[in-house]
Amino acid sequence: MKQKKKAESCDHSCFMCRYVIKDWHRQIDLSKETVKLKKGQQFISAGEAVRGVYFVESGLVKVHRRWGEKEMIVRFAKKGDIVGHRGVTSSSSVYPISATALEATNLCFVDLDFFLSTLRVSPELSYHLMLFYADELQLSEQKMCNLVQLSVKDRLVWSLLLLYKLFGDASADGYLGLNLSRKDIAAYIGTTYETTYRMLNELVEEGGIKLDGKRIFIENIDLLHQYIVDENAR
Repeated sequence: MKQKKKAESCDHSCFMCRYVIKDWHRQIDLSKETVKLKKGQQFISAGEAVRGVYFVESGLVKVHRRWGEKEMIVRFAKKGDIVGHRGVTSSSSVYPISATALEATNLCFVDLDFFLSTLRVSPELSYHLMLFYADELQLSEQKMCNLVQLSVKDRLVWSLLLLYKLFGDASADGYLGLNLSRKDIAAYIGTTYETTYRMLNELVEEGGIKLDGKRIFIENIDLLHQYIVDENAR
């Protein structure tokens, strides 16, 4: 299991810190713990008791679950994002998902009691968490519809556009902003490694994207958008 230690300096830019009053930052600093992870290290396992929630200070995390015999990636979490909130419910005391670092990652951990206390004294945080849950639900429903309604290639294009919107690097125009293995992309769109490899190469040949190892560049965003428009018009 991961190693926790007392918190180091924090820039208070995470989801929780952004929406609490500044006076509460002191309480967070006293209560949080820092978790340092290596690439590939899992820090939440589906079915284990909920301990608290995590916030990404640096690095990249995948949130995933089993789908039959396969892994399905639910979402990716970057700096500032919350992880583990899916275990905060009124009817369950276990995490329904797993979470793993995709690169060297630092996390901020707060236990469940402190997080719930923070929600009670922070209406702004509660409000934005409600909106976050609503956005996640809408996105999850869209992804499930995509599995039924879209071809694998169109699901791949839709996912690349979404990841570019969420992770696009302003300092590197067109760069997706996160390096993903073909296996992780396949788990995100719900298909096989082989199919993902083939579809990516087709998009390269058509001039939609460029590949440089795990780096993906959006070369022609209008072309990619056209895939979705054409699919919706059918």
